[in-house]
Amino acid sequence: MPFQIIRNDITKVKADAIVNTANPDPVIGGGTDAAIYFAAGEDKLLAERRKIGKIARGDIAVTPAFGLRAKYVIHTVGPVWQGGGKHEFEILASCYAKALDAARELGCESTAFPLIAAGTYGFPKAQALQIAVQEISGFLMRDDVDMVVKLVVFDDKAFRLSKGLFFEVESFVTDEDVIKAHREEYAIDDAEFWRQRRRELARAEARAVPFRLERTEKPNGGNGIWKTDTGAEGHGASHKTFDESTFNKNLYMNDDKDDTSFRDHLIKLMNEKKLDNAQVYKSSNVTKGAFSKIMCGDTKKPQKKAVLGFCIGLKLNLEEAQGLLASADLAFNPYDKRDRLVIQCIQRGQYNIFTINQMLYVCNQPLLGN
Repeated sequence: MPFQIIRNDITKVKADAIVNTANPDPVIGGGTDAAIYFAAGEDKLLAERRKIGKIARGDIAVTPAFGLRAKYVIHTVGPVWQGGGKHEFEILASCYAKALDAARELGCESTAFPLIAAGTYGFPKAQALQIAVQEISGFLMRDDVDMVVKLVVFDDKAFRLSKGLFFEVESFVTDEDVIKAHREEYAIDDAEFWRQRRRELARAEARAVPFRLERTEKPNGGNGIWKTDTGAEGHGASHKTFDESTFNKNLYMNDDKDDTSFRDHLIKLMNEKKLDNAQVYKSSNVTKGAFSKIMCGDTKKPQKKAVLGFCIGLKLNLEEAQGLLASADLAFNPYDKRDRLVIQCIQRGQYNIFTINQMLYVCNQPLLGN
């Protein structure tokens, strides 16, 4: 996928260019700067850095990467946080913009960024994150860009500190939503059954196993047994009319699967939406290469993360999204947080895939795209 958020040590990441949050003077600073120098080879990298001299804040310079798993190091000097009134936001945005342009001019197919200025320079992590995502996503949506950009975080404090985002995610979907949905659908109040349902929920999320509840007949009447495809059982009650405003059971079924191939279904939707190839794969966080394989028929059954990405990139409604999933022999999974968050985003008209992937990262869920 063109935009990735990964938790790692940036010195261990493989990319054509690695961005260093550097000291303005040709000396080894602290934090990420020091780690990159030591991993690249302190003497060699410092010798190249001294040839460049001083770098202004918001500007960049390029050196070889030496011992790093990269071709280049793009050094950029971020702002020292002074409360936000000294052009810190503009300077930080310039760091990302100039580093991305330099990587493109160097012919890089992949670039890895740390969260610039959020360490020793004291830029608030949550705000630094928003600027990073804004600049990277804007760059990737340009017509002349075909690059994978990795935002590498050593820890996820920036995401946790982004209280507005975290609150929004929590308001979108929780495990309790799943429990409530099935309770309203099946009118089940048995406490022991729901304790068992919770255990099955945890196991299903860990293994990403789709569930489908089916009711078996019970001899001599009675409420019968509800079974999942993992073999779990619980006592049920009579069926209740479904409330679509709370939970749409049909979203999780693909019994009426369209026989149209995924590729043909995707092309049909693109034509209906009047979107060209680049608009679709960029807004779906899908690489040009992966998209081309689908269009050429080389990829018969794409991964679910890619199909969900297309649902967002094409701005599908729920019925359209269900149909696209079905054409790939897939369906929404009611026990999957990622699926439920995607559904909620579609219902609320939230189609910015970069924002959605931030939410998924907060939830420790796989990102959308390919």
